[in-house]
Amino acid sequence: MIEAAQFVEAARERGFDWYAGVPCSYLTPFINYVLQNESLHYVSAANEGDAVALIAGVTLGAQNGRRGITMMQNSGLGNAVSPLTSLTWTFRLPQLLIVTWRGQPGVADEPQHALMGPVTPAMLETMEIPWETFPTEADAIGPALDRAIAHMDETGRPYALVMQKGSVAPYELKDSGVSERRVPVTPQSRFANVAASELASRHDALNKVIAHTPLESTVVLASTGFCGRELYAIDDRANQLYMVGSMGCVTPFALGLALSRPDLHVVALDGDGAALMRMGAFATIGAYGPSNLTHVLLDNGAHDSTGGQATVSPQVSFAGVAAACGYASAVESDDVNVLDDLFEAAPLDGPRFARLAIRRGTPDGLPRPTITPPDVKTRLMRHIGAA
Repeated sequence: MIEAAQFVEAARERGFDWYAGVPCSYLTPFINYVLQNESLHYVSAANEGDAVALIAGVTLGAQNGRRGITMMQNSGLGNAVSPLTSLTWTFRLPQLLIVTWRGQPGVADEPQHALMGPVTPAMLETMEIPWETFPTEADAIGPALDRAIAHMDETGRPYALVMQKGSVAPYELKDSGVSERRVPVTPQSRFANVAASELASRHDALNKVIAHTPLESTVVLASTGFCGRELYAIDDRANQLYMVGSMGCVTPFALGLALSRPDLHVVALDGDGAALMRMGAFATIGAYGPSNLTHVLLDNGAHDSTGGQATVSPQVSFAGVAAACGYASAVESDDVNVLDDLFEAAPLDGPRFARLAIRRGTPDGLPRPTITPPDVKTRLMRHIGAA
């Protein structure tokens, strides 16, 4: 058994100062230690996949050798499969995973862990994530971290330490780290009941975004599907990244980048289907989101890239959700000029949100980006001084 401080301080010496995750009783000493250390950063994510995406965003903007750790119970691996296989693996955004081993064979545990325990190693190996057991002796900590870093630096992909029961001594939580709740804002609804056929197109909206996101100070992260593809087709700029897969992860990804790089204005381009898939991210952004984060949701009421199947977005006030979760401003409209108002407004003490209703449909022959995910990531990192 080791002390939480022994591992965390050894990790800090190697650049690890960002943590995100979902608690597990095995992780309690770790989280308690990190929460009470003002020089470390911890984000409590709504689910494990959001935590993976958030640390990927930290990695995207990392300077001076800074690194991130995602912590989760092994039951949460299911929530994390999508970003682990189509974000961190695909874009080569490495991070250290600390995964607890509930239901480990031979160790008595609760019935919900009876299957996940035995299959945990196979799940990691199937996702091509090398792993070893979490160190339980002080002199094993440094070598384990060095092996993890060597793999991360060589491959650009995650490495996992699987924590067994009783690996870390208790550490008391004296300060929960809960910040004061932001004063809730009133969501604004500016719908003029524009006919569906007369709504702005995605092309119109993206041109507005491009006009308000200068190369030198802004990063634009576009959600998977036609949003990223159309942004690429309009203007492939060095300050843009086009997500593939990891649906719904653009917002925690953007949050990680915005938190780690307060010098940049980070814009997350979201879609209604993606936002509905990971609505817990609204709460995390509302609680932790900085003023340099802007969340734009382009809502056509459909999964356009898979044939136009309807989403349930007409039933949802996304601005109401954003406001209730703590965003500094939240507006929804069917007028494309709402984007001008969003970007031209004075800075606020927190993230901004706008939902724009757009019409369905996509230009014929819309190309896929010819720049590969690793290359678009590397280009962006160089552009923002992170590579």
